[in-house]
Amino acid sequence: MVRTLPIGGKAVERILLADDDAGLCELLTEFLESEGFKVESVHDGSKVVARVLAERFSLLILDVMLPGLSGMEVLKEIRRQSAIPVLMLTARGDDVDRIVGLELGADDYLPKPFNPRELVARIRAVLRRGRLDGSRAPQVGVYRVGDMVIDPAARHVSTGGTRIDLTTVEFDLLETLAQSSGVALSREALVKSVLKRSFSPFDRSLDVHISNLRRKIGTYPDGSERIKTIRGLGYILALPPEDLKP
Repeated sequence: MVRTLPIGGKAVERILLADDDAGLCELLTEFLESEGFKVESVHDGSKVVARVLAERFSLLILDVMLPGLSGMEVLKEIRRQSAIPVLMLTARGDDVDRIVGLELGADDYLPKPFNPRELVARIRAVLRRGRLDGSRAPQVGVYRVGDMVIDPAARHVSTGGTRIDLTTVEFDLLETLAQSSGVALSREALVKSVLKRSFSPFDRSLDVHISNLRRKIGTYPDGSERIKTIRGLGYILALPPEDLKP
């Protein structure tokens, strides 16, 4: 389902606008909201992925030149975890940027400067394609880590195309780890957020759940662990080996 927010009984498309030009963001927000969209803006690439995964947006408008993480880096990371439609913006008219962006998974590409009316037309075209493409809609908000796909809405997990049956706690653990894939989470944070109770260093229930989860999801094709123990801290959903190659 395309990400919408009901306002006054009418579904409004929510757009995340990522551009380091605050003035441009303000102008575009005003124009897009006059066209019936709801817009939120961010100015740092390092914050974009977290916002996409934390909220339900219909579309991401992503500038190539961002501080923190470049637009291309952001797009690559998002496409590992979400199928949200992405419209790229750039001050460059270089075909290489356009081609790379599309190859990384952008749905459309608009060079600056542009007519705001053309931007609206492209937004509506991308959203229309998303509604017509049945394969995209269920995937919005899906996490992809290597060959593993985690669908929070359907509460489905698969590796290599094979569905895996998890308990409620196991699924919640995996989803929480996937939200920060590549980043270690402490045992205390996992106990509080997933098991919903105070942390005790003598309580090994989290470790049992992790053990069961590891057994069910298996390893990466090269034999490396998907969930790794970080001694003295907690656990991490490791990125696939191919993503770690320079």
